[in-house]
Amino acid sequence: MNGSDSGEKAFLGVIVLDTRFPRPPGDIGCPQTWTRAGIPARLRVVPGASARRVVQQQDPALLGPFIDAARSLADDGARLISTSCGFLAGWQAELQAVVPVPVITSSLLQCADLPAPGIVTFDAASLHPSLLRKAGVPAGTPVQGLAPGCELQSRILADDSVLDLAQAQQDVVAAAMRLVSRHPQVRTVVLECTNMPPYRAAVEAATGRPVHDLETWLLAVWRRAQSSSTRRAG
Repeated sequence: MNGSDSGEKAFLGVIVLDTRFPRPPGDIGCPQTWTRAGIPARLRVVPGASARRVVQQQDPALLGPFIDAARSLADDGARLISTSCGFLAGWQAELQAVVPVPVITSSLLQCADLPAPGIVTFDAASLHPSLLRKAGVPAGTPVQGLAPGCELQSRILADDSVLDLAQAQQDVVAAAMRLVSRHPQVRTVVLECTNMPPYRAAVEAATGRPVHDLETWLLAVWRRAQSSSTRRAG
């Protein structure tokens, strides 16, 4: 694992979809998300990996290119590898099998360790039970999607170069409110979509529940790893 044990070279590797839609800070595919946290990161784009192909088609032809991207990042010294789409949880096992460093493809993977989770997803119709099982999501976990055709969903699927961020926030908050209204037993909200973390605070304020997403998880994992390295060095 070239450079993975070197504090100088170690970095977070993010496998990113091939898109042009706006990614505000907090979005996993936004470089500022990591620079503001003081985490060195390298983003590796998978050519041709559109949101439609990954989310709605779950195109198996993309698995090979994603594996190549993971191997490339690990060879370059990534200490931790993630992705910019929660639906890639379906390939968690395949990606982890080809690299010697931890892979966290999706926030869905943490559902099993959270109290009474409920999921807000980019596309409920495409979040099939088989994918949830692969991610280890407990059976019966409530799932609520964005309203089909809403600002955030339509702009991403069309790979549009503009996005109304205020409306996108309203879209995510509305989905979260539908989730907790229909399933009041939900104690923790999990944002499946890696484009949703910019709206986390608004969801927490609206639902009154703690909100978990891929950004918060990766930050915690990275900081724990850095802390352990510092203790070992001392």
